[in-house]
Amino acid sequence: MCKTTRRGFLMGCSTAIAGLAGARFSNLAFADTNGGNNDELLVIIFLRGGMDGLNVVLPIDGSDRGFYETARPNIAVPLTGPNAALPINAQFGFHPAMSPLVNLYQDNKLSLIHAVGHDDVGRSHFDAMEQIELGTPGTVSSTTGWLTRHVQSANNLPPDIVMPSLAVGNLQPTSLLGDYDAVNMEDVGQFNLETGPYMWRDAQRLALRHLYEGDSTWLHVSGVQALDAADIIELNVAGGYTPSNGAVYPSSSFGEHLRTVAQMVKLGLGLRVATIDLGGWDTHNGQGNDGGGYFAGLLGELAAGMEAFYLDLDGSGANNYTSKMTTVVKSEFGRRLTQNADNGSDHGHGNLMMVMSGNATGGVHGTWPGLDNGQLYDGADLAVTTDFRQILAEILIRRMGNPRLGVVFPGYQGYAPLGVVSGTDLPPDYSAGQILFEDDYESGDLSAWSSAVTG
Repeated sequence: MCKTTRRGFLMGCSTAIAGLAGARFSNLAFADTNGGNNDELLVIIFLRGGMDGLNVVLPIDGSDRGFYETARPNIAVPLTGPNAALPINAQFGFHPAMSPLVNLYQDNKLSLIHAVGHDDVGRSHFDAMEQIELGTPGTVSSTTGWLTRHVQSANNLPPDIVMPSLAVGNLQPTSLLGDYDAVNMEDVGQFNLETGPYMWRDAQRLALRHLYEGDSTWLHVSGVQALDAADIIELNVAGGYTPSNGAVYPSSSFGEHLRTVAQMVKLGLGLRVATIDLGGWDTHNGQGNDGGGYFAGLLGELAAGMEAFYLDLDGSGANNYTSKMTTVVKSEFGRRLTQNADNGSDHGHGNLMMVMSGNATGGVHGTWPGLDNGQLYDGADLAVTTDFRQILAEILIRRMGNPRLGVVFPGYQGYAPLGVVSGTDLPPDYSAGQILFEDDYESGDLSAWSSAVTG
């Protein structure tokens, strides 16, 4: 008999899953058909290494333009010539490599937030990434990531979801720490379970399934999840994947990872959270002069990938996935205003966040602190004027319908949406609360409640 749990995969038998091989899994999407569940998808793209946001959305006028050019005589994006900045308003312009996203920005599908971060997050890559992905600036003591706490605390998800969370890449990020439901895959075409010679595979998988279904500990649940994920994906991706609307992804691992998320979305597995990484942003030397070079190439890959991802999932009616998807692009910190001696930029502070969605409001949000020496953080970096949790909290409440901010972001208070996305503002719940992991409940070990409070 097949077994299901609130937060697990289908605890189906291999034969039952095989019987569904010819059907589209969109019939099992567990979407919001009764009006009571939230079926939004949140995609997080983390730019590892500290993206230079000052060269992505840069000042093009006023005194800040002068400060910017003086501080960056070589690596500043020019206002004229083949690599000229692309004006987006009277104050700011895009790096030219961002050209694939200009139409989305003009259509108000891309919101920009400058000077984002937190003053308790320092300039160490490891510490900064940990604190941001845990959602606990100033401490790394939490045993769960902020996305894990969101999924665990949301009371508007269907009782059974095939694939609630997905980490695409070779590692599961800290934001999903403690999420035993998260599927981690590097390549959808290679996501299978090798249990020996093909002729014995079905029997071996069935034996493994009986073994893992014999108990309800996290190990047993995870084992069944692995079996189900392998069965479902193997049976439904054999024919390859053709992106919609003529979308062309970059021919890189980043492009393939975006394709994988899009493919999983279209399989209709109930995906609610997905994470993707793009590294290489630690540009201490050879960043690229006059809007060109290494940084331009990396930024072009990001922009092209985002454009293809949105185009692939854009549509009408039931296939308009972008109407229920929010993509957040962020990094651990920004770079110094002043270039270094190696034509690069060193670790900084405040940075740029981007939100791409069919429900984005467009425009530039937040408070720009200025680039005068007296306005800089420590006299060197772009100051932080917007807590990164403020942006994520707005998305959780307005799009994901989860107001339990005290659980997802312990200690965070004062919800004040910037209007980055549209949606309904539910009353924020700042109480810390506790999350009972289902493994503990099923085992009867109520002493193993996992507190969301990190102190």
